Amino acid sequence: MKLLMAFITAALVAAPAQAAGVADIDPSVFLAGIFVLACFVGYYVVWSVTPALHTPLMSVTNAISAVVVVGAIIAAAATTLGGADTETSQNVWVARGLGAGAVFLAAINIFGGFLVTQRMLAMYKKK
Repeated sequence: MKLLMAFITAALVAAPAQAAGVADIDPSVFLAGIFVLACFVGYYVVWSVTPALHTPLMSVTNAISAVVVVGAIIAAAATTLGGADTETSQNVWVARGLGAGAVFLAAINIFGGFLVTQRMLAMYKKK
């Protein structure tokens, strides 16, 4: 799967730039291209799912968000290891802030996922 994604990314992002004569691609442009491709793939994958599969899909999404929360908590708990110069301490505060923001957003995602799952399951209950 990684090989396939690498091939698609190289074909859609890197190949046109090399054809235009650009030898080096700025990493931010490369990552932005990957992000745009991921948005398109995600959009088409989500909207092509049948309604009967939305509940299992939401369960998987909640599990992925739980993993994101664990990583965000680790980032929010970042500390300096050893000598703390000014640049390192500033980077730690950036990591802590981004980690706290990621915890907040992932928690909203998990809570919303449970609400959607509960609503979908209520549709199948007998009245």
